[in-house]
Amino acid sequence: MTYLLLALAFLAFATAVALVARRVARRTGRPVAGWRALALAAGALLLLTAVFDNVMIASGLFTYADAQISGARIGLAPVEDFSYPLAAVILLPALWSLFGDRFGHKFGGRDDR
Repeated sequence: MTYLLLALAFLAFATAVALVARRVARRTGRPVAGWRALALAAGALLLLTAVFDNVMIASGLFTYADAQISGARIGLAPVEDFSYPLAAVILLPALWSLFGDRFGHKFGGRDDR
């Protein structure tokens, strides 16, 4: 399995969970994360990924087999690496929306305890 297929599978899973969370939120009236907040988080994580992946690859901490990546890179980092922070931005708010109140935390709301 190539890194691109693995990245696409991870993004597909995150997107599916986010779609379920949005549907549940609409039916139950739960708040969901706003697009602006998600875009800002994605931008910050993608920037950090670009900087630190390039530093770690340049310093020789790890390498990628050319046969396993698509070949497209941002600096030294293969584009597949950028799917994981993007998936985190999609998946984590969705999970918080689905399960946060089970642990006493409400997404987007105040806790009046």
